[in-house]
Amino acid sequence: MTAGAVPTVSVVVPTRDRPELLREAVTAIRAQDYPGVIEVVVVYDQSTPDPTLADEDPRRPVRVLANDRSAGLSGARNCGILATTGELVAFCDDDDRWLPGKLAAQVAELAAHPEAEFVSCGIQVSYDGTTTDRVLDRDTVPLAALLRDRMTELHPSTFLIRRAALVDGFGLVDEEIPGSYAEDYEFLLRAARSAPLRNLRTPYVLVRWHKRSYFAQRWDTISTALQWLLDRYPEFATEPAGEARVAGQIAFAQAAAGHRRGALRWARHTLARNPKEPRAYLAIAVASRAVRPDIVLRTLHRRGRGI
Repeated sequence: MTAGAVPTVSVVVPTRDRPELLREAVTAIRAQDYPGVIEVVVVYDQSTPDPTLADEDPRRPVRVLANDRSAGLSGARNCGILATTGELVAFCDDDDRWLPGKLAAQVAELAAHPEAEFVSCGIQVSYDGTTTDRVLDRDTVPLAALLRDRMTELHPSTFLIRRAALVDGFGLVDEEIPGSYAEDYEFLLRAARSAPLRNLRTPYVLVRWHKRSYFAQRWDTISTALQWLLDRYPEFATEPAGEARVAGQIAFAQAAAGHRRGALRWARHTLARNPKEPRAYLAIAVASRAVRPDIVLRTLHRRGRGI
């Protein structure tokens, strides 16, 4: 297969204050064993662009932009998408790294399924010195499955999408979500509304999870964003376990922010939808001060999972 016979892939890399990891991410993208053109579009969000990253190599060009849309990850991704020239668009976060074979396998998957608009793959989660494979054991992901389970294996750095679906189909990344929290999940839900997602059962992306300080304002933003999500997608009412999962996340966020009454109210709502939802019990434990939220999160992250 020659370069002219395969589609150009444009990779959008939003970045902010991670120069060394960014260069590692860009290097891994350009090193993919793919016969077509790979265009890398680096979008600096709330930071000064580094023009030395730019490269006019015709097979692996790198373009450097400043985010001219809303500040944050959603706006930066959309700025990059609109600047792309490829038939296919991929995302990669500036602290993640594509592994060998990723792009060729995904492009082949879309070629084999012309009705599909979107393909993902498995990930390796690196946290606190431990690396865990997270691979979704299914080839297709319909909307109902995503409502039931966020499926964290579907990480943004694995997304490969037909550009036409982004600009003329299900649309760009939503920039209205409070704090841009869960914008990737909303994006997945909207994409799955349009057509079932394809998935490869191989971990082709290394995803780094970092230790962070989960301060009260962040938890308030998480709670607000997830409530926004439930309002935006009434389909959650058709999947009690899925609604309970999101409600349980809201309960935990309320508890971590110190809002005991709100946490208990959302925990009750969670258990009414699904008495087996563990997030409700974790929220109650945090609200009662039996355990600290950061300890819960560190324990989950070591297992390659989140709340």
